[in-house]
Amino acid sequence: MNDDEQFMKMALDLASLGRGTTSPNPMVGAVVVKNGKVIGKGYHQAAGLAHAEVNALDQAGSNAKNATLYVTLEPCNHHGRTPPCTEKIIEAGIARLVVAMPDPNPGVRGGGLDYLAQKGLKIIRDVCHQEAQELNEAFIKHITTGKPFVILKCAATLDGQIATRSGDAKWVSSAASRNYVHHLRHAVDAILVGIGTVHNDDPQLTTRLAGGGGQNPIRLILDTNLRISEKARVVRTAREAQTWILSAKTAHTDETRAKRKRLENMGVRLVTAPIRQKHIDLAQLMITLGREQITSLLIEGGGEMIASAVASEIGDKIMFFYAPKILGGNDGTPICKGQGKDRMQAAWPVSNIRIHRFEDDIMIEGYLSQKFHKT
Repeated sequence: MNDDEQFMKMALDLASLGRGTTSPNPMVGAVVVKNGKVIGKGYHQAAGLAHAEVNALDQAGSNAKNATLYVTLEPCNHHGRTPPCTEKIIEAGIARLVVAMPDPNPGVRGGGLDYLAQKGLKIIRDVCHQEAQELNEAFIKHITTGKPFVILKCAATLDGQIATRSGDAKWVSSAASRNYVHHLRHAVDAILVGIGTVHNDDPQLTTRLAGGGGQNPIRLILDTNLRISEKARVVRTAREAQTWILSAKTAHTDETRAKRKRLENMGVRLVTAPIRQKHIDLAQLMITLGREQITSLLIEGGGEMIASAVASEIGDKIMFFYAPKILGGNDGTPICKGQGKDRMQAAWPVSNIRIHRFEDDIMIEGYLSQKFHKT
């Protein structure tokens, strides 16, 4: 590993400290180095606060003159909530800039680097490029498509079942796996389940980290006909953690209008969702959620929810936890419930596989191909 890679990895580690707090902005880290020594460090802590470069340069002070700045994302060259970082970099007297990746925003991509190069800075590009892309995969997806980055998560037995024939699913996975899922919830903007999961499990869908703290995701409930119980925990705690119920416009009857009013008084946000063949259209829903500045979405629903997400081709990544248990039989709830492909060749491919272990559980992480096989 050369010096540029070493210092960029330090910047990437700093950037990751903003996980769960910077959306809809990206996570960014910056390190100022002079004569081989770090003289300034910083990261973007939350949307609206100072950018990573500003924090690092402020820490370095006047020593930043003729130093090298390592930053995980191309510095901005435009006014947003904060002034452009390019001007701060020039004022500090930085001589050399090392960047992990360009800004993926098509409207500004390359502008900051070109401007700084014109001002005489030496620019080194694409150091730890892949790591930087993975760190901000949700931001990249949202800024380039307008849709959230979608993670499909489930916990299953070795024979592929997420619940017994009676519907019992507590607990399939280990405590270590469940704790990791709470870190996932902290990291994403929203979590999505179907009304069946709410009725069967009455989940909280909040972030409960082992050490306390953490950001609660927006809780999204697919409920086409507004069947949710007003006693459900997601409803009773709607003022503590945002809860949106996504229902059809046809659910606006006299009876449901009164129910909608009660739910709204309890703090629930009611959202009219796009409908296709009497069900919520997940593909169109992603556009709706993207417009609401939801950049990342964790789908934690049951077998029907996972199957619908796969069939709708909205998923970007899977995180499937497998516990060392076998239910036996075929009468439990499978990971994907319903009709699947009739040919193995038509199966959706998963690439860039990584295997993680949590106690005795195995978690398979991978990316769903964006070029889906068609039957």
